[in-house]
Amino acid sequence: MTRRLSMTTRRELTEAVGERYRRSDRNDKRQILDEFVELTGYHRKHAIRVLCREPLPSRTKPGPQRRYDDEVRAALITLWEAADRICGKRLKALIPTLIDSMTRHGHLALSRSVRQRLNQISAATIDRLLRDVRDQAFAGQRRRSGGVGNAIRRAVPTRTFSDWNDPLPGYLEVDFVEHCGGTKIDGDFVHSFVMTDIATGWTECLVMPYRSGAFVLEHIEQVSRALPFPLRGLDCDNDTAFMNEAVFDFCKATGIELTRSRAYRKNDQAWVEHKNGSVVRRLVGYGRLRGLEATQTLACLYEVSRLYINFFQPSFKLKSKTRHGARVTKRYDAPLTPLERVLHSASVPQATKRRLRAQFRALDPLDHLEPNARSSAARRAM
Repeated sequence: MTRRLSMTTRRELTEAVGERYRRSDRNDKRQILDEFVELTGYHRKHAIRVLCREPLPSRTKPGPQRRYDDEVRAALITLWEAADRICGKRLKALIPTLIDSMTRHGHLALSRSVRQRLNQISAATIDRLLRDVRDQAFAGQRRRSGGVGNAIRRAVPTRTFSDWNDPLPGYLEVDFVEHCGGTKIDGDFVHSFVMTDIATGWTECLVMPYRSGAFVLEHIEQVSRALPFPLRGLDCDNDTAFMNEAVFDFCKATGIELTRSRAYRKNDQAWVEHKNGSVVRRLVGYGRLRGLEATQTLACLYEVSRLYINFFQPSFKLKSKTRHGARVTKRYDAPLTPLERVLHSASVPQATKRRLRAQFRALDPLDHLEPNARSSAARRAM
């Protein structure tokens, strides 16, 4: 019988009998000891030592301490909202800049410990901590994917996605986004004219009440004056608003290199196509816009959003792409804002960089985020 008792049973029996043994007198102890030795098979001297021993206080095994507690998560949510709800990898690259800017303008007051942990947090942990709030924020939203003189097209060389070979800042991809409400029907609808620099990701969005080559020339001249680097080249699709004599002659007279993508190959203009979704559709949505009033309203929105997009929105840049059979492996550089890429470029003059740094220090990211948030709310209400 004694050998059938498990170690757990013996331990429980010792705890139960030991307390009664220590409180009993000499005669009762002898009887309790005899019964205990018979049950457990212990030597009598060992049984006395076991029963006289005071039980040790129970110790709970300490679990891992939470490094990113509720205080860190609350600050992270604030930074995520200020960054216009971007993904974890882009937010990680922006956190140091965003903390400095928001602290400087009085929107954040973080302790040294919280600030240090936020600077050390990984992109995977950011996504994990924000999973619930992100699911709640994006619940119910739908995502949709967006929409020629022959002689001019033959005169303009084609350029594919793989032909750029790390160009200098100033080579821009251009495209239209038509705000027709989904299915295209007859009529003149407001168009967004999107221009994205390939080297830095710098993006300018302008508006036209309808698609026209005259507006294209006007907007190109306007953007060339606003860019922090000279306009060196334009890459467009085969739309007749680009492939016409006026645009061709303008580029030739000003020394701007004009190239075009292949027909029905949107990936040839991957940089501007990405901005069509992440900037234009995110700000404006898929509603139907028509008339001068809508044109003016959208122009005001782009005017106040351009600095936030270029100064506080980091993006990835493809570093390499290798194929192993059917598997394609892509490597990306660390996410940087267009401003940071401009400041890192050796071709941009130092005077321009000093002007951009002074402009950046004066910007409050939340002041420029508010129009974006109001636009998103209005878009969801449509």
